[in-house]
Amino acid sequence: MIVYHDILGKLSAAGYPSTRIQREKLIPNSTLNRIRHGTPISTATLDTICRLLSCQPADLITYEKDPED
Repeated sequence: MIVYHDILGKLSAAGYPSTRIQREKLIPNSTLNRIRHGTPISTATLDTICRLLSCQPADLITYEKDPED
C-alpha cells in the first residue's frame, strides 16, 4: 500500500496551508480529504504537490507491504 508522509504538513510549512490551497484552487478539497484519509490520489495531484514543494514523489510517499498479504 502507498503511505503518505505528512504531505499537508509539508505544504503548510512551505506556505501552502489548506485554506490557501482551496482559495487558489491548487488542489480540490475532495483530494485534500483523500490525502487526510490516506486514500489514493492521482498522479496529476502528486505532480502538483511536487511542483509546489520542489521535491520528488519519493519525498512524499513510500510503498509498504500490506501486513494482510
